[in-house]
Amino acid sequence: MEDKGANNKERLLAAARTDNEELLLEVFEEGGFDINCRDGLGNTALHNAASQGSTDVLEHILSHEDCDVDPINRIEKATPLHLAVRLEDPEIRKIVVESLLDAGADIRIKDKNGDTALDLLPADDTEIRALVRKAQAQASVSRDDVASDDDGSGGSDSGSDED
Repeated sequence: MEDKGANNKERLLAAARTDNEELLLEVFEEGGFDINCRDGLGNTALHNAASQGSTDVLEHILSHEDCDVDPINRIEKATPLHLAVRLEDPEIRKIVVESLLDAGADIRIKDKNGDTALDLLPADDTEIRALVRKAQAQASVSRDDVASDDDGSGGSDSGSDED
């Protein structure tokens, strides 16, 4: 195998950092990489794409079946969603945040300062605040559904066969 300079992990992280869709697709085609691989700071390709507003690459990463949508980096203890809400451009920020929320990003995760992504969102960004609140409500309903499955009432259709 000839030396291509950078391995697929480095190429994956670089593609996400620079929104290089062509490079990312090359890496995907070649295979032999971990979509959740990390750089020295604990950032994944998803962190890189989210923090740089790399919208083209972001969608490909999120579509990878093994993609962890909530990896936490080392120094800030931040998820890609934490990084996305800090993007300067409001339109790019909305695209990235919406993509992460659609992929199931957990809005309850707190960074090293105890902040959730909503805490870091600019106060005047009412559109994304509404998206995050909707995601919070959906997450709350989902948790309630799970919690109500076993409410201690000992229902007859619990499906357990105790001997």
